[in-house]
Amino acid sequence: MARNDEIRLMTKVARMYHSQSIRQMEITERLNIHQSTVSRLLKKAQAAGIIRISVTIPSGIHADLEEALELQFDLKEAIVVDSVSNDEWQIARDLGGAAAYFLELAVKSGEVIGISSWSASLLEMINSMHPTKSGRGCKVVQILGGLGNPAAQTHATYLTQRLASLTGGSAILLPAPGITSTPEAKRVLMEESYVRAATSLFNSVDLVLVGIGAVEPSKLLASSGNVFSPQEQRLLHSHGAVGDICLQFFDAVGIEVKTPLAERVIGISLPQMKKARRVVGLAGGKRKIKAILGALNGRWINVLITDRWTAKTILDATKG
Repeated sequence: MARNDEIRLMTKVARMYHSQSIRQMEITERLNIHQSTVSRLLKKAQAAGIIRISVTIPSGIHADLEEALELQFDLKEAIVVDSVSNDEWQIARDLGGAAAYFLELAVKSGEVIGISSWSASLLEMINSMHPTKSGRGCKVVQILGGLGNPAAQTHATYLTQRLASLTGGSAILLPAPGITSTPEAKRVLMEESYVRAATSLFNSVDLVLVGIGAVEPSKLLASSGNVFSPQEQRLLHSHGAVGDICLQFFDAVGIEVKTPLAERVIGISLPQMKKARRVVGLAGGKRKIKAILGALNGRWINVLITDRWTAKTILDATKG
């Protein structure tokens, strides 16, 4: 048990540091004691209950949901935004804004960044992002084919080139459709030099940015022409598919769904993607609940950016 004189000194140091905002070095000089002693006294004061630290969570911040998601699904990070709309486009805008701030801080010089072609949230991320110097020398590679109708091709190219410009990196495009008409067409395209230049980086991406899709394509993806037919979607459903990342499908428990359709997709595979240090998935809304759960269960992503309603619904589902 601490003596009274030690308790007095602990209290004095605690008040100087926490109440008067005096730095430890200045406390050392004023009291003529060693800095390690100041540090030890602060720790003992906290253990003794003299210092009680509380964190007040501001309105609109959902740290409890973030921590619960991180614990439940072994995530490196969960970011939950306070979107109050059920509209998919508004949710995409809210997620994109949060992802932009995350990326401005997360990107590092010399990294290989992979970005998918078809995600409204990723588009909003790019439109919300400020230029950063921390990504100098990085490579930004398109990880899913984007050729389709002219507007779709422009969209895919814009995402990759704009992100490269914002981070001070270089863009490596994937000049191929996301889905080919036949497996033979895919094999031919995979031999093209520009396609090889992009796909050769798939095994070495450090940071991956993807949307999480339901089996039924979003309006953005459907408009690109890079979609499977209704009959092919029924085939995916019959195999238990609930969602996809970069047109690679998985079931409710996260197991990859293997069908002949995968032989026509030009893009990163789920195992290749999983090699990345950080795989950031942006998704929210009622239509994508099963897909997000499947992606989390399969550990295909390790950073999730979603909205409050989706986060709560997912956590409630795991309790059931």
